[in-house]
Amino acid sequence: MNALNKERAEGFDPVFDGKSEALILGSFPSVKSRAVNFYYGNPQNRFWKTVCGYFNEEIAETVEGKREFLLMRHIALWDVVECCEIMGSSDASISDVRLADIPKVLCAAPIRKILCNGATAYRLLKENFPAYISLAEKLPSTSPANPRFSEKTWRNALDEVFLHKSNKRD
Repeated sequence: MNALNKERAEGFDPVFDGKSEALILGSFPSVKSRAVNFYYGNPQNRFWKTVCGYFNEEIAETVEGKREFLLMRHIALWDVVECCEIMGSSDASISDVRLADIPKVLCAAPIRKILCNGATAYRLLKENFPAYISLAEKLPSTSPANPRFSEKTWRNALDEVFLHKSNKRD
């Protein structure tokens, strides 16, 4: 890995409100996400298809529509890393990290479960915010590069938070 190919990159602000019950944490936005300035901007990433599909909803076309979907469904969304040096979209290349203020969301919203989108997000949460690991579940990354993705695992984890809610599915 050549440090000359790395760039300093900023992540995004969290999406949450005082009704958010699940916090989905990624590691850091991909190149394609950074290009569109919002989470999971790569159309091949399975995130939006999985989460919107869970609620039987179409994927919103706009950033604002996706933000509204998340808030309507009481989902907070953020990344563990707020700023870092990174080569492309490679989690393995992440260095010189500034962590997100995860407690900010957890203190402002009634989060019952933290769903970590991939092993890197889970590891970073565990290493840096051990007080919250009991709320966390490591899920298979929705990245198109992950051959072990499991929509069933994601659905089961979402069920743990939302199954009781009358607005879950049509």
